[in-house]
Amino acid sequence: MRILIAGVTGAIGRQLASQLLAAGHEVVGLARTRGRAADLESSGVRMVYGDALDRDWVMATTRQAAPDAVVHLLTAIPANPDPKRVDQEFAPTNRLRTEGTRNLVDAAAEAGVKRLIVQSIAFVNEPGRGPADEDAPFLSNPPKAYRPVLEAVRDLERITSAAGGLVLRFGHLYGPGTGFADDGPFVAQVRAGKVPVVSGGHSVFSFTHTADAASAIVAALTVATDATVLNVVDDDPAPVHVWLPELARILGAPRPKSAPAFLARLAVGGWGVLYLTGLRGAGNARAKRVLAWEPRHPSWREGFAAELGATADA
Repeated sequence: MRILIAGVTGAIGRQLASQLLAAGHEVVGLARTRGRAADLESSGVRMVYGDALDRDWVMATTRQAAPDAVVHLLTAIPANPDPKRVDQEFAPTNRLRTEGTRNLVDAAAEAGVKRLIVQSIAFVNEPGRGPADEDAPFLSNPPKAYRPVLEAVRDLERITSAAGGLVLRFGHLYGPGTGFADDGPFVAQVRAGKVPVVSGGHSVFSFTHTADAASAIVAALTVATDATVLNVVDDDPAPVHVWLPELARILGAPRPKSAPAFLARLAVGGWGVLYLTGLRGAGNARAKRVLAWEPRHPSWREGFAAELGATADA
């Protein structure tokens, strides 16, 4: 099978390319520049360079590649985004999730592509009891700065579903190339004792290792399903007051301090406070059933320990 990966140089894209090549597939990778792609080219990925917002280029490139499937993983999120400026810092990604998605969907249709898989996020649901399934509503009243981000995610999912594609909603990513990597900016802040538990830390995170995100995509490429949206997360949703101190312990970092929401708001804004206090975790039962998929890291506990060079206590 020939798979075109838009966003192949990202954290998930690299894992996906590796898994597909190991399985004997042909991979065509789209990227904006050559800067981060030398290792991908040497591994066997056929790279094509250009702007996913250039509709004519996307149409021509997809037509020439003649892929059996298209995977859309395009983002342009800064390595260490400022949550107080999320509307500005996510603006390029918002365009990729709207205009970029339309370009890829239309190009895939023109090229006769039968399988379209698109990345979304699994942590924008309205608060509620227990992990959210795929039918749970999105946030109804997000902080003002986050509204353009949420609308772009809505558009991405709407465009994909209308085209008969499959949306995979990933949780908080960890693994190489993410903020939770050993050299990642979030881990650096935890090591420095700069990430507090805000107002009790009741925000629930569902994590996804990048290798598990990639393996779910590999499964979705070959499984026939009527599903339009699937949550791809681990089995262990956890509140901040549980996972953040454990991450600090694994890192040998200071135990996180506590902070009230009003002080945190001054530093990280409304979205940053919601991120640390009000997110809802997601459930993966449907993805496991539909894709016959299991995460290699069923819990962030052993995943963090494996990635960060320590062994968690039993």
